[in-house]
Amino acid sequence: MGSTIEVMPKIGDLAFTRESHHGSIMENAFAGALSFMRRRYTRDLTGVDVAVMGVPLDLTTSGRPGTRLGPRAIRAASSHIAWSQPWPWESDVFNDLAVVDYGDCLFDPGRPMDIPEAIRATAAEILAADTALLTLGGDHFITWPLLKAHAAKHGPLSIIQFDAHTDTWADEGERLDHGTMLWHAINEGLVVPARSAQVGIRTHNDDPMGVNIFNAISVHKQGPEAIAAQVRDIVGDNPVYVTFDIDCLDPSAAPGTGTPVIGGLSTWQAQEVLRGLAGLNVVGMDVVEVSPPYDHAEITALAGATIANDLLALHAAGKKARKGGAK
Repeated sequence: MGSTIEVMPKIGDLAFTRESHHGSIMENAFAGALSFMRRRYTRDLTGVDVAVMGVPLDLTTSGRPGTRLGPRAIRAASSHIAWSQPWPWESDVFNDLAVVDYGDCLFDPGRPMDIPEAIRATAAEILAADTALLTLGGDHFITWPLLKAHAAKHGPLSIIQFDAHTDTWADEGERLDHGTMLWHAINEGLVVPARSAQVGIRTHNDDPMGVNIFNAISVHKQGPEAIAAQVRDIVGDNPVYVTFDIDCLDPSAAPGTGTPVIGGLSTWQAQEVLRGLAGLNVVGMDVVEVSPPYDHAEITALAGATIANDLLALHAAGKKARKGGAK
């Protein structure tokens, strides 16, 4: 099925005025309320397949701050691509899925130790409605409480992590750090490392904790198709959470991030790997570490918005595959 695109509507601000959760409607990219992909802002999850939630957090960064502004920037950049189906996916994800913008997770930055539970509880509330969740970060710490909520619903998860860093550095207690989220998740049994994969890694860590690593050099040398095939074999039919740290991309493609590392993936390579994963049982998704103060011409925000849209398409492809339809 192709995209269903309506002409410019007579009424604007589709984030508030659209009558259906389905379909793509053209609206001026430079005007209107900036929900993600012009989806309706609502917390009514009746009949909703996927809720998009922002988590504006940068309290746990080890480098440059600014990711608290990431959800807003991703939403704004998404207005430039909201007029059509994601290319070259075969159908409009918004014909396949009812998607809404849930707004942002609410927490008090003055009470940092309360933040993890606020994220987990908000995610759990969405998942309890049998609605999948796409989260816009925020720094990578947010994935830990998100994994808690998803594992509580789906059981131990595979994780596919696109990143320059493994985030498996050892930590202590409930300390908040964006470089230790996977260390916590594995130790808590939320993630099955042998059935998980990291793509784009290009920093040293002596303890990958059993996760299968496809570093950036392997992507460049083997190609995205080969990497995707190996990741599929590792994950199998296990429920999988896909987390995309924007610093997986080379800084030439995504300068607006807190801990940039050269030698990363191009946007094309990252998208090709994602498309090669179509059909996996993707139960949760996030895009993190977009830091607008270090961006240039919004290219990082645009990359984040486009990758997030690809993740929706990946989720839709998995649902079709499980129903016996075409990917």
